[in-house]
Parts: sequence; structure tokens; C-alpha cells
Amino acid sequence: MFQKGEIYLAKLNPKKGNEVGKIRPILIYQTDILNECEHPTTIILPISTVLIGDTYPLRYRITKRDNLEKTSDVLCDQIRALDNQRILKGLLTKLSYKEMLEIDKQVKIVLNIEV
Repeated sequence: MFQKGEIYLAKLNPKKGNEVGKIRPILIYQTDILNECEHPTTIILPISTVLIGDTYPLRYRITKRDNLEKTSDVLCDQIRALDNQRILKGLLTKLSYKEMLEIDKQVKIVLNIEV
């Protein structure tokens, strides 16, 4: 189904409080063990095209590529699970192994897990 590191569009509405909403790119973040067994929900990191500097470790900048139309920030502090029906078909792009290592590092900092 999905693979960790892939980016798709997803429906994040309705939003609550400071959560991000609307249809936006998301990064598939859960382990491929769950992805391969077609688990009904997927752990994701939302992506924003509103770029903000000096936000380490909260954001990770990715450049536009493939079908990702704008340079964007992965929101490392907004981890959430989505029902798979909210994820729209059509892969936008896939991040490199090196990019995913850096995102893993930033998420661990946000969650206070030893790096």
C-alpha cells in the first residue's frame, strides 16, 4: 500500500485548534511492517507550504520535486494517525534515506527519545 518516506495528498479536515487542516501533502511515517499488512490507519507527518525559518527540530525543509509542486516543511511536531481512506491516491514523491534519517532524528528530539 504505502511505504515510509512517501508523500501523498490527504484530507486533514476537520481540524481542531492548532492542528493543520485542509487537503495537503503528508509524509507516510509509520513502519513498513504496518504498511505491508494494510493496517487501517497510517501514522503521518503533515507538510506545509508556509515556510518558516529557524524552527529546528520542529520542521524539516524539503525541496520541490517530482509531483510535489512547492518547497515545503515537514511538521515533525504534528504526528498523527489517519484513516487510510483520507489519503488520496497518487504518489507525489519519495524522500531519500538520508532525509528520512534526519526527520527520524528531529522526531526523536520532539518526543524526548534519546538520539
